[in-house]
Amino acid sequence: MFKSRASMKSLSLLCRSLSTMLESGVSIVKSFQLAGKKLGDHRLQQSVNDIVMELKSGNDVTSALQKQGNYYPELMVNMISVAEQSGGLPEVLKALAEHYDNLVQMRKNFLRMIAWPVFQFVVALLVIALMILILGLIAQGGAAIDVLGLGLSGPSGAMIWLTCTFGSLFALYVLYQILDRMFGGKRYFHHLFLKIPVLGNCMRSFAIARFSWAFALTQQAGMNILDSLEASLKATGNGAFIAAIPQVNAAINDGEHLADALAETRLFTEEYIHMVDVGETSGTVPETLERLSPQFQQDAQRSLTALAAVFGWLVWALVAAFIIFVVFRIAFWYLGILNDALKQV
Repeated sequence: MFKSRASMKSLSLLCRSLSTMLESGVSIVKSFQLAGKKLGDHRLQQSVNDIVMELKSGNDVTSALQKQGNYYPELMVNMISVAEQSGGLPEVLKALAEHYDNLVQMRKNFLRMIAWPVFQFVVALLVIALMILILGLIAQGGAAIDVLGLGLSGPSGAMIWLTCTFGSLFALYVLYQILDRMFGGKRYFHHLFLKIPVLGNCMRSFAIARFSWAFALTQQAGMNILDSLEASLKATGNGAFIAAIPQVNAAINDGEHLADALAETRLFTEEYIHMVDVGETSGTVPETLERLSPQFQQDAQRSLTALAAVFGWLVWALVAAFIIFVVFRIAFWYLGILNDALKQV
C-alpha cells in the first residue's frame, strides 16, 4: 500500500529528456540509457535501468513500464501505449513533461501560500506547551495553574500536550494516506469534499483542468473514445470523477452525446458542459479543450489561491480564539484567588 511512486519532478525530467533525444533520432534504448544518467532519483534511475534491460530483450516501452507495477502513473503508461501504436512518442512525452511541470509548480505555489498559516499554527501549539511548562514551574509547591482545564501542568503536562497534538496530526495524515490509496475511501471522501465551499470548488477546478488536458491529448494521440474517457477521468486524481467512469462509458455506449454523458455525472460545471457541447457540434472537442486548457489551469490556480486564503484565515481565527480563551481562563483564575482572599478577610 505504501510502495514508493515516481515523483512528478523526476517524471518531468525523464519525459523531457526522452522526448528531446527521440526527436533528435536517438534510438529508444540509447535514449533511456542517457536519460537515466541525468536522474538524481536513485529509485527512478534503477527503474530506468530495468526498462533498458526489457527493451534490449525485445519488449516495447509499455510492457517495460507495466512490469514496474504502480511505480509509474497509469495515465503515463496509457499515453505511451497509444503513442507507440501511432508513432507519436516524442510529442506525447513532451506533453507529459509539461503536464508534470505544471503539477509541480502548482504544488509549490500552494505550499508557499499556506507556509505562513502553518507556521502560525505550529508556533501556537509550541506557545501553549511553553505556557503549560512555565505555569507548572511557577506553581511548584502550590496549586497547579491549569489554564486549559485539561489537567496539564509542568514538564509532564507540556510533553503530553505536544505528544497528543502533533501525534494526532500525524495519525490523521497517515489515515488520510491510507484512505487516499484505497479507491473506496478516495471516492467517499472526495465526494464529501466536493460539497464543501471553496475546497470543493478548488478540487473541481483541478479535476476539470486535468480532464481537459488528458482528453485532448488522448484523442489527438488516436485513443478510442471509451479508453480516452477512462484515462482522462483517472487523470483527474479525484475519486468522485474516477467513480463516474462506468456511468459515462455506459452513456456513450447507449449513443448519448459526450456533453450529456458528462452532465449526468453532475461533476462538471454548467459552463464546461456548454463548451463541450459547442465543440461536439462542430466536431472539435479535443481542439476546443486543448485551446481552453490554459484557462482551466488559471481557474484552478485562482481556486487554489482562494483555498489558501481561507485556510490562512481559519488558522488565524483558531489562534485568536485560543488567545481569547487563555486570557479569560487566566482572568477567572485570578478572580478565584481574589474571591478566596476576600472570604478570608
